[in-house]
Amino acid sequence: MTAAALFSPPVSGPLLADTFPGEGQKMAWDAQVTPPSFNLETTNPWGLHQRFLPQRVEARSGLVPGDIHVDAIARYLYHVEEGGTAMRYGVAIARGKLYEPGTYTIRRKVRWPHWTPTRAMIERDPELYEDFADGMEPGPTNPLGSRALYLFVGSRDTYLRIHGSPHPRSIGGRASSGCVRMVMAHINALYPKVEIGVTAHLHPPDGYVTPRS
Repeated sequence: MTAAALFSPPVSGPLLADTFPGEGQKMAWDAQVTPPSFNLETTNPWGLHQRFLPQRVEARSGLVPGDIHVDAIARYLYHVEEGGTAMRYGVAIARGKLYEPGTYTIRRKVRWPHWTPTRAMIERDPELYEDFADGMEPGPTNPLGSRALYLFVGSRDTYLRIHGSPHPRSIGGRASSGCVRMVMAHINALYPKVEIGVTAHLHPPDGYVTPRS
């Protein structure tokens, strides 16, 4: 079953990073990436297509509250709620064959995370990633943005993330090296509602593929 079958239409100046930013720094960055008078469902200074703004939708019965579903075809992330609804967010997914459908467990979540490109990323695009082989400190220009949800298979970190992005205009496209991107203000709203141990279903972009395991 595709993700589209599971959900119905909607219901009516950069600050410098410390190695481990404190609460004050994190709050300052949160304010920096949150538009004034922010409303989750209507604020759109990024020029997103209207359908990529967060909306509450009906969810098919039987879905597990708390779980996440990523519709790779429509470029939506759904967070299933109690009572038969879900919050839907616009996302960008990995380009080409770098998107990895499958069933994952969120075993870690970080507010203003560090980022280190994987060895495969460096080998694939050395001009883009080699300078960051030792990692990049948190902050509004960090590729993981303001929040990151870490996807595991069992106890193994897959290095796939659902994360905020400093490139909000990529939402709706295929842009990343494997991860699922969100607008930072959107993942900031989602983040506190996601519990450690929930399942993230990354549905295939076209046709059936064997899920990663």
